[in-house]
Amino acid sequence: MKSILAARLKQCRKERGLSQINVAAACGISERAYQNYEAMKKVPRLEILIKIADYFGVSLDYLVGRTDKRVLNR
Repeated sequence: MKSILAARLKQCRKERGLSQINVAAACGISERAYQNYEAMKKVPRLEILIKIADYFGVSLDYLVGRTDKRVLNR
């Protein structure tokens, strides 16, 4: 899960042309914390992961590799 999460965080960020500090600031975390998520050094707490998923407009399942669909049907 860690490697998929890291890859998808980086992919979502790069697709939008954002820096790590942009994402971190928007989600209320430090740049270092976000860097650690992309570098697979740490896994974000659930509440932070939800903020990141909401920011990118994707589902939690997509970020952690449970599905390849970015947004689940509701």
